[in-house]
Amino acid sequence: MTPAAAAAKPDRLPTVTVDRTIALIGLMGVGKSTVGRRLARRLGVPFADGDTEIEEAAGMTVSDIFSLYGEGEFRAGEARVMKRLVEGPPIVLATGGGAVMNAETRSLLKEKALTVWMRADLKVVAERVRRRDTRPLLRGRDPLETLKQMAEVRYPIYAFADVTVEVGAGAHAQAVDAIIRAIAEHQRGAST
Repeated sequence: MTPAAAAAKPDRLPTVTVDRTIALIGLMGVGKSTVGRRLARRLGVPFADGDTEIEEAAGMTVSDIFSLYGEGEFRAGEARVMKRLVEGPPIVLATGGGAVMNAETRSLLKEKALTVWMRADLKVVAERVRRRDTRPLLRGRDPLETLKQMAEVRYPIYAFADVTVEVGAGAHAQAVDAIIRAIAEHQRGAST
């Protein structure tokens, strides 16, 4: 094979062992659900979206839970759903942006899951969330300013993650590849 052909050939991704849940954490709009679905498909494991699971358990939308019962009740239900999902068979789990703010959920994830903090430039994330009016914490607020305030509070908490991956504004497939590489590197480090 010529050097040019070798350079043009895409890198082969390392093998990842999925022996526990892979929990994607990060701010809303960073792509946890979209990337998580693709990651699960690539790894051959089921996918669960925390918000969807909460909606199914409650029989109403996240927005309805917030407006009828408030954020506190939503977070309590979220903690119960996270516990059920993490204690089940290994999956790729897209958590809600605030799920790990609950100390018990964070502890459970640390103990039973491999956590991946998906980070992206806040301007990119703000642009994504502007397109949809389904996020109760952003209603009537400037998305970029709100995300900056959330990042100030949440980033120090998100830092507990086993792996941090900058996902940027690139294609979702690039984010999946970056996560697989980061998990493989983490697993190699844990086995030495």
